[in-house]
Amino acid sequence: MMSNAKPSPSSALPSSSSLSTQILSASFNQDGSCFAIGTTDGFKIFNAKSGRLCYERECGALCIVEMLYSSSLLAIVGAGEQPSLSPRRLCLFNTVKGTALRDLNFLTSVLAVRVNKKRLIVVLCDKAYIYDSNSLAILDTIDTVPNPKGLCAFSCSVDGCYLALPASTSKGSVLLYNAMELHSHCQIDAHQSPLAALVLSVDGTYIGTASEQGTIIRVHLVSQPAKSYNFRRGTYPSTITSLSFGSSKQAPNLLVATTSTGSVHVFSIGPVINRRPKRSVSLLTTIIPDKISDALDPGHHFVLQNAIPAGVKSCATIHVNDEAFAGPSVTSRATSRASIFILSYNGYFQEYSLTLNDSGISTWKLEREFNLLIRM
Repeated sequence: MMSNAKPSPSSALPSSSSLSTQILSASFNQDGSCFAIGTTDGFKIFNAKSGRLCYERECGALCIVEMLYSSSLLAIVGAGEQPSLSPRRLCLFNTVKGTALRDLNFLTSVLAVRVNKKRLIVVLCDKAYIYDSNSLAILDTIDTVPNPKGLCAFSCSVDGCYLALPASTSKGSVLLYNAMELHSHCQIDAHQSPLAALVLSVDGTYIGTASEQGTIIRVHLVSQPAKSYNFRRGTYPSTITSLSFGSSKQAPNLLVATTSTGSVHVFSIGPVINRRPKRSVSLLTTIIPDKISDALDPGHHFVLQNAIPAGVKSCATIHVNDEAFAGPSVTSRATSRASIFILSYNGYFQEYSLTLNDSGISTWKLEREFNLLIRM
């Protein structure tokens, strides 16, 4: 069963004191413990659990700010409002020293950056570059289909280090690439419509996809990509603005989605994946998923309506407070609880708790909310 909760009215609009500053990027780090925002003035880094502002710097407009866990290393890209902040330049910045460590320059704009302890991924409109994170030696270049939104997904685990990129402009095909061994893993034809969102789980076990229709979210096992698990978000089309698996390697079986209509969806995918038999497939081939009629049981789909104003871009991550929540049966204990952190581009951070009792009844509660743009 599902229950809905409405956010407090203060989340509708930023305060008047922050209207001159706009958020251009927002992202959580690899384990969801911190997040960074890039604004028209510079960037800020927050501790997600405490809400404490850890670092801020006014350096001009930034359209990309990516963290490497909770380290002092940042990858930043300018929004082009100043010559020194060219969108074609990636700067590796050290927050302890307050200086740039290295610049990487490209012929076209950098649209996305992903990083883990071994690999740095830079995505342009028609190429993706793979670097060694330590030496910054270029390891491979992938020619891609036109990808003006910079769609990509990257698993931060070194053991399951995969990169996912769009493989078609006319349908929802995904190229999966092994970023450690530097070879193509497979191609998945996941949707009939072009892709709108991609995500890989922390350990590289699952890949989740959504098309521009946004009614069905599909999850594949990376080791067996012919298997498709269909999870229905809703009946009417809606743009999926973000997808994120559970941030814990021990509990990756939760998937959270944010939408352009302002709703937040949490899917417990373990019960569906664990109940179906597995079969092996050959890789390095184009994988066309089986025609699967499965949709997630409503008892494992939890919806929060009107969490974010409609039309406002957002992203979210989920933390499991009780491992039973992400297990084969989400009702295996009397009460299970998860925390959902939401960043919205109207300038707010929100934390909701999602509680599930042994009767399958879910309850959403707004635990805290604060304005990201107010000067500390």
